[in-house]
Amino acid sequence: MTDYSDEERRILAYLRESVSKGERYFRSKNIAEHLGLSSKQVGVRLPELAEKSEEVDIEKWGRAKSTTWKVTLG
Repeated sequence: MTDYSDEERRILAYLRESVSKGERYFRSKNIAEHLGLSSKQVGVRLPELAEKSEEVDIEKWGRAKSTTWKVTLG
């Protein structure tokens, strides 16, 4: 089983809850605001979580001013 840091667990919990409510697209800034983290903290962890999480599928979706992430349940 994969070990997650506290921040990674918080991000995963937020993503699972949000996806279960119908949300699919996220920006690091918005996740960070909800969790009291910096957008950089979230932005660094999302690609790592995309590789190691089996709970959610995280895909880099688009980039305008900031990256948008598409998240679905795994």
